[in-house]
Amino acid sequence: MPSDKDGVMIILSSPSGAGKTTLVKKLSEKDNFEISISHTTRQPRPNENQNIDYFFVDELEFRRLIKNEEFLEYAKVFKNFYGTTRTPVIDKLNKGTNVLFDIDWQGADQIKNKKLDYKLITFFILPPSKEVLFERLSKRHSSDKLMAEERMKQFERDVLHWINYDYVVINNDLNECYNKITNLINAVINNGSKDYDLNYIRSHVDKLTS
Repeated sequence: MPSDKDGVMIILSSPSGAGKTTLVKKLSEKDNFEISISHTTRQPRPNENQNIDYFFVDELEFRRLIKNEEFLEYAKVFKNFYGTTRTPVIDKLNKGTNVLFDIDWQGADQIKNKKLDYKLITFFILPPSKEVLFERLSKRHSSDKLMAEERMKQFERDVLHWINYDYVVINNDLNECYNKITNLINAVINNGSKDYDLNYIRSHVDKLTS
């Protein structure tokens, strides 16, 4: 049975290019924080390593894991599958390790709906503006301009899910964003006061979607 000594589940989601993966990696450098490594059917990027960034598998293997009900969550994003297997996550939580999830809104919804007996904190990361986001995406997909445009169209849909998260944080400056997330995590775990302005977030979302 889960207890007070168990770890906490911390989900970071964002539209593509808003910086969640960088933030998750930075948070994982903290004591007692570990990233949940996802399975994916997409090809590795040049800087990614098997069993460290992802478990890279083919679609046949991914579908076998679905059939065996081994996923805590999974989703199809941009023609590729991504998923989190249950056993490693539960093992870490039971040992008191805080588990970080770098997943999209579909995965976050599935984990919330599982209603696991562990504390769960969810964050949605937003860019400071659509212009900054397009600049980031254009750099990432410099060889494929259509890819950046496709991601921007997806952004229009993804941003609407901000309302389903505990906290929304704007990633204008990486260190400031990291500190904001860290302070909120500490406040939730220790029942402290939270520096969080929901009206400011609503106003920012309005700008992004207008």
